Parts: sequence; structure tokens; C-alpha cells
Amino acid sequence: MTENKLDWNKINFPLTLAPMVGLSHVALRELLHLYLPTEAITLWPTEMLNSRRVPKEDLTRTPETLKLATEKFLVPQILGNEEKPIFETIQKLKNWGAHGIDINMGCPVQKALKHNYGVALMGDRAYAANVVRMAVKSSELPVSVKLRAVESANSVEDLYEFVKSLVDEGASWITLHPRTAKQKRRGQADWQQIKLLKSKFSIPIIGNGDIQNQSDILEMKKLTHCDLVMSGRALAARPWMFWQLGYQLGMTAPENDLIAGRTKPPLTRVEEGAEFGKSLLVFIELCRQYFGESLALRKISFYIKTTSPWLEFGHTLFSISTRAKSIESLKILVNDFFTQEQVMYSETDLRQ
Repeated sequence: MTENKLDWNKINFPLTLAPMVGLSHVALRELLHLYLPTEAITLWPTEMLNSRRVPKEDLTRTPETLKLATEKFLVPQILGNEEKPIFETIQKLKNWGAHGIDINMGCPVQKALKHNYGVALMGDRAYAANVVRMAVKSSELPVSVKLRAVESANSVEDLYEFVKSLVDEGASWITLHPRTAKQKRRGQADWQQIKLLKSKFSIPIIGNGDIQNQSDILEMKKLTHCDLVMSGRALAARPWMFWQLGYQLGMTAPENDLIAGRTKPPLTRVEEGAEFGKSLLVFIELCRQYFGESLALRKISFYIKTTSPWLEFGHTLFSISTRAKSIESLKILVNDFFTQEQVMYSETDLRQ
């Protein structure tokens, strides 16, 4: 199969989705594509993939690796620390259509830590660098790393040295969520650390953390000069941020049934509240299309639970949605809820 090696020069849009367990699947990516400006090109993640499992899976049937036939610039994220599973996983993902590979060194959950995955790799610089070395030599695909802030007395200097060790082993770009593992989502993301990496390294740097609305995207770009801004739950909650950003940048509006007849994106809190309902109904159908009734209901429930805090009465929407026993009954409940005017918050107390 022809190598789908990623060309950063083709990326012309400053916002990308974060890899998130249970969320960054094909249904959400397709929904986001509907809001993407016509000429916009950005990176696309998957959910986290375990390098011990991928070699044994049928990637055309596994829910986490379903994809659109037309998807490009896919950079699946993997958990791993052993050479053979990493090699087999990357080879399989290359044939699947990956344009790059992202190594997770930022996940702080215990399930990952007990296998020395995720942020556990940041505890040993040489070990982490060796994981990058193993991934780089597995194929010609570019390898990136997503990581967190360093926990130490000399955190800024140690972050630089840690990233340098990864770059020296061939990391093509770095994504930084500048909170420590202990912080998880608490506290404020230290964007100055993103700025530091951008000033010290010639490779692309992606900034992540506290991106809840369009203004945050532009502010992070201005402050840090990062190459891309990454948003997770907030972008899932308001996928039209793609359209809003493109509109501000003078890009061509998307052309599809969801956007048809509209010349500008939702901009007010009330307009965004109405858009939440429209996009949710599309998301529900996409989940049914890709996952079937039973799994779709579980994924939709998780999506609503995750994104509803950005809606003024989101707790009510989530409570109502839990009553649904079928996709059709869920659609009726959602339609009824959005017959009343709904309002979105520009941000929530939940840190990204």
C-alpha cells in the first residue's frame, strides 16, 4: 500500500480535535467534518488504541477504528511501550490508512499507569525516548507525542530536556497539555510552557488545555505561536467552532444538508443552544449508522453526559436522555427538549 505520509505544509486550519476515549470515534469526526470549511485541512485523531490489542483486531469492524472512506490526515493515538506490539500496531495502522502515529504520554488514569503507559512514560526520560525510537523505526510514518507538564522542582528545564530527548529520537511534532498528571483537569493550563517549546524547537508544536470557545483558540495562537490548537470536550460540545473559526478567517462555509441555506455560523448563546439540538440529532443518526442500536445508545449517552454541561439546562437533557430505550424514542425526547429555547455557556467550570 502507498505510504500516506503526512505533509504538514498542507495543514491550513488552526484547530484540531483531541484524541479522547469514547468520543473521538468516526461518528464525532463525521459530525465535525460537516462543520469544517470547504478548503480547511487539519489533523484527525482516533480514540486511544492499545498496541497489545490492535494486532489481533479487525480494524474494519472494531468500533474504535471505524473510519470514513474519504478521511485523510488521520493520526491514530496508541498506548504502548514494547517493541513488537508497537511495530505490529504501526504496520497495521499504516495499511489501514494512518498518515502518522501519535504516542500517548499524557493519560493519567490508573488503568494506563499500571502497564507503564501514558504519563507513566514521563517518569523515565530514557525509557520514553526509546519508545519513540521503536515507533520511528517501525515505518516511515511520522511519529508525534502527546504529553503533559513535568512534575519537578525544575519543571520548565526538565520539560525542555524531556522533549529534546524525544525530538532527538525522531519525534516529528509534540502536543503539550500543560498540566501535570496530578492536576488532571484541575487548575489552569500553563500556556507559557507551550510558548517555551515553540521557541526552543523547530518541529510543529500543538497546544492543548483550556480551549472552550473560539476566542480561546485565537488567544492561544497569539500567546504561544503554536502551530495548531487542540480542543477536546468543548469541541465535541460545540462542533460548529470549526465553522465559527473558518468564518472569522474568511474561509468558505461548509456545503451540506446541515448547513444548507445558512450564510454564517451560530454566534449568540441562543443560536448555539439551537445548534446543539441540530447537531445532536445528526450525531444520533451517525452513531446508529456506524455502531448499531445498542452500542449507539451507550455512546450517545456518554456524549450527552460529557457535552451537556455547556448547555444551561444540560443536566435536564442528560436526565431525559437516560429514559430512552431506542434511538427513535431518544430522538423524540431530544426534539421535545429543543422546542424550548436553549442557551449555551461560552465556558464551564470543567477544565479541558
